[in-house]
Amino acid sequence: MASIYDYELERADGSRFSLAENKEKVMIIVNTATGCGFTPHYEPLEALYEKYHEQGLEIIDIPCNQFAGQAPESDQEIHEFCQLKYHTQFEQFKKSEVNGDHQLDLYRYLKSQKGFEGFGKGPKALAMSALLLKMDRNYKKNPDIKWNFTKFLVDRDGNVIGRYEPTYDMGKFAEEVGRLFS
Repeated sequence: MASIYDYELERADGSRFSLAENKEKVMIIVNTATGCGFTPHYEPLEALYEKYHEQGLEIIDIPCNQFAGQAPESDQEIHEFCQLKYHTQFEQFKKSEVNGDHQLDLYRYLKSQKGFEGFGKGPKALAMSALLLKMDRNYKKNPDIKWNFTKFLVDRDGNVIGRYEPTYDMGKFAEEVGRLFS
């Protein structure tokens, strides 16, 4: 049976990165975009990184342009944007696909571990549901990533313990990450 540590990613410079390098670390794996309404999630993600990195947190930031073309820049431009606007210190990997024929194998694995369970409640959740209904009336029935800033939380043993849609409250998400360090 596959493990999270069996997967590799390509860095923006073309070099390879094995997730096995993150054994015994907590990981947040997130598909991102620079022009999305959820782009401000970079701020609390960076705060989590600063708070827990020395205790073993790694953030795997995978830019993706599959959702309304909201990450059209080059890998270098995305990196510069994140550093200048949000002062991110975690690495942005090569822009990649998270759904479809060319999706990363890592995302196929993540979605097999934690499927889509809904957007929750509240105005943002309702707006996302309405938007996706216009695009795909059956969106609830598949595990695909629905939008930018979907986060997967992986514990120190390599278990995918949660999937958090972009509408999930970032304060509550921070609490869930924090529990892995208490």
